[in-house]
Amino acid sequence: MTIQKLAGAILVGVPLLAHGQTAPDDLQAMTNRQIELEKQVREQDARIRELERLLKERLATDGAGGTTAVPVVQQAAATPAAQQVGTPAVPQAAAPAAASTAKSPTRGEEPAEQTAAPGAAPEYIGNLGFKIYEGDKGQIYMRLMAYARYLNQSGIDPTYTDSFGTVRTIDRREDFQLNKFFLPFSGWFLDPKFRYYLYVWSTNTAQGDPAQVVGAGNISYVMNSFATIGLGITSLPGVRSTEGQFPYWNGVDDRLMADEFFRPSYTTGMWLKGQFAPGVNYMAMLGNNMSTLGVSASQLDDTVDTWSVMLNWLPTTQEYGPLGAFGDFENHQELATRLGAHFTHSTEDRQQQPGTDSIENTQIRLTDGNVIFTPSLFGPGITVEKVQYQMASFDAGLKYKGYALEGEYYRRWLSDFVGPGVAAIDDITDDGYQLWASAMVLPSRLQAYVGLSEIFGDDFGDASELRFGFNYFPMAMRGLRLNGEWMILDNAPLGYTAFPYPVGANGDVIHVNFEYNF
Repeated sequence: MTIQKLAGAILVGVPLLAHGQTAPDDLQAMTNRQIELEKQVREQDARIRELERLLKERLATDGAGGTTAVPVVQQAAATPAAQQVGTPAVPQAAAPAAASTAKSPTRGEEPAEQTAAPGAAPEYIGNLGFKIYEGDKGQIYMRLMAYARYLNQSGIDPTYTDSFGTVRTIDRREDFQLNKFFLPFSGWFLDPKFRYYLYVWSTNTAQGDPAQVVGAGNISYVMNSFATIGLGITSLPGVRSTEGQFPYWNGVDDRLMADEFFRPSYTTGMWLKGQFAPGVNYMAMLGNNMSTLGVSASQLDDTVDTWSVMLNWLPTTQEYGPLGAFGDFENHQELATRLGAHFTHSTEDRQQQPGTDSIENTQIRLTDGNVIFTPSLFGPGITVEKVQYQMASFDAGLKYKGYALEGEYYRRWLSDFVGPGVAAIDDITDDGYQLWASAMVLPSRLQAYVGLSEIFGDDFGDASELRFGFNYFPMAMRGLRLNGEWMILDNAPLGYTAFPYPVGANGDVIHVNFEYNF
């Protein structure tokens, strides 16, 4: 007999001993009370077992975490059943002790499962979505990420001049868009170690363009907390923002200039990820090319030499907020720190590049915005058909009591050019950095931030961005937010329709976003 059942028996038995006998109605009432207490105990036991199951899955799948949900389970065991009934799931901001720094469950990454609140029915878990099915043979979670944007580019110059003296016209925009729609399904089949992450993803700004609608995802096998092997589409871990923090960035679905310029993107490949020790996480990936979205298999070359590696260390708390998020929404009471290093290598050719406005566009550009594969860009008859891209980045960050300071440095090498006349092109080395400073002005409600980014080009010009922004969370959790940003740009070397500014932007851009993410 459990302690709870014994307590129930005592509640019934003590009055009987005290009075010697009890009226039948009273006896029946007390018997019913005992049955109800035992029912609550059984329900509590079932909830504890569910939390323990989620914890085991979390520990098995959290290949990049170094955190644990044990305190949550212990709290559930200690909470009276009557208090647990009807308790909503813990908001993502409410449990930094159980926060995960695992890979993002969005845009190509297997989700890191977050434990529900003590005693809550396992119907909703933040950033996994709603559990629509679970049985002995499998599990299905469904979630949604979408945002609407007002964009105003009227403050930028109507033309720009590249490093070759060519004057180009900028198509400035002012419009409203449901900028992105993302619907993933995740879970496991037959065994919790066999995971899947499949999704439909669309950007309305690219209506009619290739890859405007994407159906993609990946499958993986969780060997243990030290190793998960995966196959499918995911992000090359070449910079911090492609480790999997999306959508927990300071802005809504946009990066600072240097991050966007230097980073690799999403491709099809295979990977191994996990942790060497608590707080020491790694990922290594071998892929088809730098960006697969909008590129068919017939456009790929006949070699596989795109690879990327990542190592991060979380020395003080062995965590860095949910998904390793930017900013300190969680209000860390102990200093949280991270250090990260990344390296990416790829031989790219003209045929395997995405369109200039393709979803999640990434291309190899010079620092003046020109795509390096443009015919006769470097002179009459000179055309780059292949180039070797190598890029390293190093990042560091700290969070404390709602404040965060985070930065990253980038260096890119372009070499081994192939094509007519390319002997005249010297190897190209570019550098850049980004810095973020943010503060929760009102805990769980209002965040303010500033970002600075610069790119230093090798003979093809420099560029910079200064950004001021805010996030307002009306429900005091991450799932809903109103975001606004003011960007001050100098010769932007990148841009596409889903991004807030175009190639060559020089001047001011503002945009306002309202985001759903559950």
